[in-house]
Amino acid sequence: MAMMESVRAAFRSPGLRNRLLFTLGMLAVFRLGAVIPVPGIDTRVIQELIDRGGLFGLFDVISGGAFRTMSIFAMSVTPYINASIIVQLLTVVIPRWEELSKEGEQGRRKLQEYVRYGTVILGLIQAFGLALTIRRAGAMLHPDSWLDIFTIVVTLSAGTAFLMWLGELITEKGIGNGISLLIFAGILSRVPRTVKGMVELYRVGQVDLFQILLVAVLGVLIVAFTVLVTEGVRRIPVQYARRTVGRRTLGGHSTHLPIRVNQAGVIPVIFAQSLLVFPPTVASYFDQSHPVVRWIMDTFNFRHPWYLVAFALLTIAFTYFYTTITFNPVEVADNIRKAGGIVAGLRPGKPTADYLAKVSNRLTFVGALFLAGITVLPYALVAVTKNPNAGIGGTALLIVVGVAIETMRQIEAHLVLRQYQGFMR
Repeated sequence: MAMMESVRAAFRSPGLRNRLLFTLGMLAVFRLGAVIPVPGIDTRVIQELIDRGGLFGLFDVISGGAFRTMSIFAMSVTPYINASIIVQLLTVVIPRWEELSKEGEQGRRKLQEYVRYGTVILGLIQAFGLALTIRRAGAMLHPDSWLDIFTIVVTLSAGTAFLMWLGELITEKGIGNGISLLIFAGILSRVPRTVKGMVELYRVGQVDLFQILLVAVLGVLIVAFTVLVTEGVRRIPVQYARRTVGRRTLGGHSTHLPIRVNQAGVIPVIFAQSLLVFPPTVASYFDQSHPVVRWIMDTFNFRHPWYLVAFALLTIAFTYFYTTITFNPVEVADNIRKAGGIVAGLRPGKPTADYLAKVSNRLTFVGALFLAGITVLPYALVAVTKNPNAGIGGTALLIVVGVAIETMRQIEAHLVLRQYQGFMR
C-alpha cells in the first residue's frame, strides 16, 4: 500500500511524473530495438543453438531474450559492465585514476569517459568473436561474405553503444540507474515466455501441478527473503557532544549510522555473470575442435557444476571488492570525529574505524553468502522440480527485486526533496 501511494504521489508531481514517463519511454525504445533483427542471420538456427545451452544459452540469459531473435541489442550491456569492472580494478592500481576517483563529480566524469571508450573497444572485440562463432555454427545466410560479417560487427557494436547512451540518459533525466533498469526490463520480458513454457510442459505431462505450485511458492519466498536481506541494516549508535558556538548551543543529540547487510546490491552478481562470458567469447575466435577451446566452451556453461562454483566465488569476491570501494571505515570514523560525535564505548579515530571495519566485514560476509546462494539456487530448483523454467527464481529475481527497491528509494527521495522545496517557497 505504501509503495502504491508513493507511485500515485509521484505521478501527481509534474517534475517527477516527467522523469517517470521519460524512463518508461526509453525502456519502450529498448524493447522496440530488442525485436529488430541483425541482417544476414538465420534466427531459427540461433534458437536451436540456444535451446541446447552452452555459450548461446548464456548470452540469451544475459541479454534478456534479445539474443534469441538476434536483435541489434543481442550483446546487451555486457561490454559496458566489463569495461566498468576493468576501470574500477585499474582505479586501485593506477595512482592518477585513484586521484580522479577522489576528485568528486569532475573526476567521476573523466573515469566514466574511460568506461565509454572501453565499452566501444570491448564491444567491437566481442561482436567480432560472436560473428565468427555464428559463422561456424552455420547461422549466417552468406557465410563467405566478409561484408555480412562487417555488417554484423558494426550493428552489434552500435547496438551496445546505443544502450550505453540510453542507460546514461535514463540515469541523468529519468529515475533509477539506467543500466540496471535495462537489465531489469530484459529479465521481465522473459517472464511471459517462461510462463508459457511452464504451461506447455504441464499440458504435455512433463510436470505436474504440485511442481508448478512449488516453483510459485519458492519464488514468493525468494522475493520475501531478498527484500528482508536487502533492507537489513545494522544501526551503530552515535552520540554527538553538546558544544557552544557564540550564543548558540549545537549538538547534544543521539543518532545512528546505518550499515546495510547487502551494501553492494545486485552489482556483484551482474559483474560476475558478465565476467564469466569473457572466456568463451575469446575461445570462440579459435578452432572449436581444439581440446582447450572445447574445454572452455563446455566448462563455461551455466549448466556445468564448475561454472556454478566460479559464479558463486566471483560473486563473493566482487561483493567484498565493491563494499571496500563504497564504504571506507577510516573516512567514516574521521567524519564522525570532525562532527563532534563518538560511537558509544569507543574512542574517536582508529578504535572507531577498526570497530566499523569489523562490523562491515561481518555484514559483508552474510551478504556475500546470500548473493552466492541466490546465484546457484535456480539450478537447484531445476534439479528438484525437474522443470527447466524454474531457473527464473534466483539471479533474475534478485536483480528484479534489487532494482525495484532501489528505484522506489529514488522516487521517495525525490518526493521528500520536492516537499521540502515546496515548504521553502
